[in-house]
Amino acid sequence: MFDDIVYESFDRMEYFMRLAFIKMNVPEEDAGICAAVLIESDKRGIDSHGVGRLKPIYIDRIKDGIQEPVTRFEIVREGPATAVVDGHDGMGHVIGVKSMELAISKARKYGLGMVAVKNSTHYGIAGYYALMASKEDMICFTGSNARPSIAPTFGVENMLGTNPLTIGFPTDEEFPFIIDCATSITQRGKIEHYDRIGRKMPPGWVIDQDGNPVSDTGAALRGLEDGTMALAPLGGIGEELAGYKGYGYATVVEVLSAALQAGSYLKALTGIDPDGNKCPYRLGHWFIAIDISSFIEPSEFKKTAGDILRKLRASKKARGHDRIYTAGEKEYMIWLERKDRGVPMNKSVREAMEKTRDELKIDFKFIWED
Repeated sequence: MFDDIVYESFDRMEYFMRLAFIKMNVPEEDAGICAAVLIESDKRGIDSHGVGRLKPIYIDRIKDGIQEPVTRFEIVREGPATAVVDGHDGMGHVIGVKSMELAISKARKYGLGMVAVKNSTHYGIAGYYALMASKEDMICFTGSNARPSIAPTFGVENMLGTNPLTIGFPTDEEFPFIIDCATSITQRGKIEHYDRIGRKMPPGWVIDQDGNPVSDTGAALRGLEDGTMALAPLGGIGEELAGYKGYGYATVVEVLSAALQAGSYLKALTGIDPDGNKCPYRLGHWFIAIDISSFIEPSEFKKTAGDILRKLRASKKARGHDRIYTAGEKEYMIWLERKDRGVPMNKSVREAMEKTRDELKIDFKFIWED
C-alpha cells in the first residue's frame, strides 16, 4: 500500500502549486498564500489537507465557477477590536490569512481582536492561523463551518460540518501548542486520503441511514456527498463515549461561523442549489487573537506553558507505551523527519499533479519523471 511513495521537495511543490493557481487566474501574491497554506499541511504531516487537495478542492471548484480566483476581501462592519468580513466566494486561504492578520493587528492595539467571516471557501488547515498568531506571541482561537457531514447525537442525517475548533499558543519549546481538530470523529479529508491509499476506515467513523457503521471509503464518500451517510461526532455514536460533546462543540463552531456575520449554515452549505446545480459553498469562519503581553510578559507565559506540557509528557506511562505527546509535538517531529525529504506522494496524487500540469500547460517536470 505504501510501496509507491515518492518524495518531492517542499519548495518545488509549493512553487508548482503557486504556478497552478496563477494559471487559474489567482493573482500572484494570493497564489503564493494559497500554496504556502497547502504546503504547510504536508510539512506537518496533515496529508489529508495538503497537495492532494490542490485539484479536487481548489482547481476544480474554480473551473466549475463556484469559487472566485480573484478574492474581494471586504470589511463590511468594524469596531476597534472587531470586524466582519465578506469574502465574496474568493480563495479561503487568502481570506483566512488576511482575517488573521487583521485580528492580530487589533489584538496588538487593544489586547484582543476578533474577525468573523461570511461567504468564504475552504481555508485549508485551521492550524495555519494558529501558527501565525503564535509567531506574534499571541493565543489563537479559530473555527469554520463546512458542508454537512456530522449527524447529531441520536440522528443519522448529516447536518453539521466537520467544523474544526482550533486553539494555539506559543511555548518556550521548539514548537507551539496547537490543537487543530475536527469536531467529528474524523474529517472528510482523512477519508479521502484513506481512499487514495486503498485503506479501509475503522468502524464507527461513518454511519448509514440505519445507524450502522460503514468501513468502505468509496461508499462513505459517495454517501456523504448524497446525504445517505454521516460522520459520527467526536466521541462517537450515541452517548456512551460522550459523542454529545463533539456534537455540542460542532454546534458552537456552526453558530459562531454564521450567527455573528449573518452567514450561511447547515444544509445551505452543501454546494448544491435547489435545482441540483453546483453553487458556491459560502462558508463562515472566525478568528480570535489574544495578545499575551496584555496579561503577562510573553516569556513568562511561554515558560509556564512549556512547564505544563513537559510535566504532562513526563507523567506515568500506560503499559506498552514509552512516550506521551502534547498537541503540536507530533507535527513538529514529522517536520524534522520530512524537511530534507519533502512531500510523500503516492501514485494517485502524482497522477493528479501530472493531470493538473498537463491541463494547465505548466512547464514543470516532477522528480519522479527523471
